[in-house]
Amino acid sequence: MNPGARAIGLADAWRRRWLRALGRPGRVLVRDRELRVAALFSAVVVTALIGTLVAPLWLLILGPLVWGVPHIAADIRYLVVRTGFARRTMLWVFGGVPLLALSLGADLSWGFVGAAAVALAARAPWRHRLGVAALVLACGLGLAQLGPVGDVVFGHVHNVAAVSFWWLWRPRRGRAHWLPLVLLVAATALLGSEWGLQIVGARFEWHALGDSPDRQLWRLAPGLAPMIGMRLVLAFCFMQAVHYAIWMQMIPDEARARATVMTFRASLRDLERDMGRIGLYVIAGLTAGLIAWASWDMLAADRGYFRVARFHGHLELMAGVLLVLERRRGSTHASKWQLR
Repeated sequence: MNPGARAIGLADAWRRRWLRALGRPGRVLVRDRELRVAALFSAVVVTALIGTLVAPLWLLILGPLVWGVPHIAADIRYLVVRTGFARRTMLWVFGGVPLLALSLGADLSWGFVGAAAVALAARAPWRHRLGVAALVLACGLGLAQLGPVGDVVFGHVHNVAAVSFWWLWRPRRGRAHWLPLVLLVAATALLGSEWGLQIVGARFEWHALGDSPDRQLWRLAPGLAPMIGMRLVLAFCFMQAVHYAIWMQMIPDEARARATVMTFRASLRDLERDMGRIGLYVIAGLTAGLIAWASWDMLAADRGYFRVARFHGHLELMAGVLLVLERRRGSTHASKWQLR
């Protein structure tokens, strides 16, 4: 058995023991997806809040370096591959060209032009396509008027949009899903309060070599008063962590055909079916390469990641436009928005 397979086997064995130790609650979590996702999402919110309060600048820079590439892969997997959009040539042209331009440093407005073009290529009545395309272009024009600040605004909105994807992914039953949302709102309110700033205190100065609080304030809250800027930086740090967790854990769990927990081994086989073995190697190689780069120059690796990865927010916008226009849910089962 190779080391990777042995590690996955050990992880599965450890999780089985942990669930057995929980007794009846563990059996309920295995069977009940609604409760399991709500409990895990709630734990993510609490963990992200603690990380933001304890070491926000470290969380800001380490999160993308470790989870950035895998979460973009999850974007592609669930929004492009699983939906079937990857099999439509017109979408590759209308959406792919602007996304490539963005990854090469093109202006933010290209992403909105691409999203409008994708809306026009959707399989929906023309009045719906034209209406959505006009709305997307209006939003893009509004952000363009802000200049470089538009990128910042889009980044903040993009983090929050992941919650919307999770909420709309499939029909809900019961009320368990309200718990993480209530915690999310409460945590955000805390980070925006004077009490939150007091808890963070001098820890806002803790940063990686080459980074600084001033750089993060300039990057995430340009031109704002320091106290307001600190609140926005904390909010971005918190929501970035939540954003990664949604794409790495919550949506994969929501998208499975079976409601029970899958083993890590089965999840890996499922990922390979969607992305291919070469895709797995690419994801692993890019993640390892980014981490290696960060071990040499953490700040340069962080900048490099965001310079290339800025396209993925618009990928989510384009996929969201298609999902709405074509009345799809993100998953392919038990859905109110059936695939056409």
